[in-house]
Amino acid sequence: MFDYTTLRLVWWALLGTLLVAFAIMDGFDFGVAGLLKLLGRDNEERQVLLEGIEPTWEGNQVWFILAGGATFAAWPVLYAVSFSGLYLAMFLVLLAFILRPVGFNFRGKLRDPRWASLWDWVLVLSGVVVMLVAGVAFGNLFLGLPFRFDGDLRMSWQGGFLDLLHPYALLCGLVSLSMLLAHGACWAALKADHAIAARAVRIARWATLAFAVLYVLAGIWLAWGIPGYAVAGPAVTDGASNPLYKQVAVGGSWFAGYLQYPGFWIAPLAALLAAVAVQALVGRRGVGGFVASSVMVGGTIASAGFALFPFLLPSRLDPRSSLTVWDASSSRGTLELMLGATVVFLPIVILYTGWVYRVMRGRVTLADVRKSHGGY
Repeated sequence: MFDYTTLRLVWWALLGTLLVAFAIMDGFDFGVAGLLKLLGRDNEERQVLLEGIEPTWEGNQVWFILAGGATFAAWPVLYAVSFSGLYLAMFLVLLAFILRPVGFNFRGKLRDPRWASLWDWVLVLSGVVVMLVAGVAFGNLFLGLPFRFDGDLRMSWQGGFLDLLHPYALLCGLVSLSMLLAHGACWAALKADHAIAARAVRIARWATLAFAVLYVLAGIWLAWGIPGYAVAGPAVTDGASNPLYKQVAVGGSWFAGYLQYPGFWIAPLAALLAAVAVQALVGRRGVGGFVASSVMVGGTIASAGFALFPFLLPSRLDPRSSLTVWDASSSRGTLELMLGATVVFLPIVILYTGWVYRVMRGRVTLADVRKSHGGY
């Protein structure tokens, strides 16, 4: 059907699409959770916010599962290195994922304000941790991760969790945090009671402004302060998946790909223009503000992926060990089989998701909460 090179490109694009879908669909859940104490002034208002995300948050996690499954099957070396070396960071993210449903389910078990407040803080922290760690992880990709392969492709990792907290990585964490808080605020402005939505509009605008400033700063730092990676010589795009078959030059610019493929510039421009659109559209009738924040999220992640291309996981210990689109994939047969399954099942997931959101459309009001919960 496709040659090996094309299949690798298709699966690189699919992996990016799944990550973008996860960030958009589950990102507003985490954003609302992170803003729970700020947007909700009392127990009833916080219940309104939670009921705006509780019906769909589990379904939104399908995109996270699909992205993890695609990495495992299509990019097994990437899966092995990242999940082994970034174990503690992954543990923190998974812990946040585990605590979130516990918070949703336990919060209403007792009518004690202290009990509800405890689980509210659990939800806030779980949201903030995921948003921050995701950005820190992306920042470390540009810095290079401390792993290498020996001649038998046995991976070794040097360093621990604290080594990942480089100032640039922390800046990327703040980019992610401000971006998804703005995204969550746009959802709250669309979904919550009008009194809460008015606060969400103000927070969305401030968070979007913070995102735009931090995003530009991160781009300037990346362009001028962090050496880029490049495959030395002609890349073998249809060869065996062995990262040691190539040479990597360090010292150029991470934006070299933007010069080679000018279409890449669409992503960062879309992210910044969408941030401007959020300022104008959030709080108005319709879904314009949320659509704009979704484009902002998608453009930001795509801009990082384009800057890294063709690298998936750069290595700072041994640049030759870096994983690229051309040397970290499964076999051609596996990629073809998975693509066939994706063509069949992904549209079903998209159609079902669209149907769910259509059924659950409309605002959650304070009157709804008082009626369903009998007051607090």
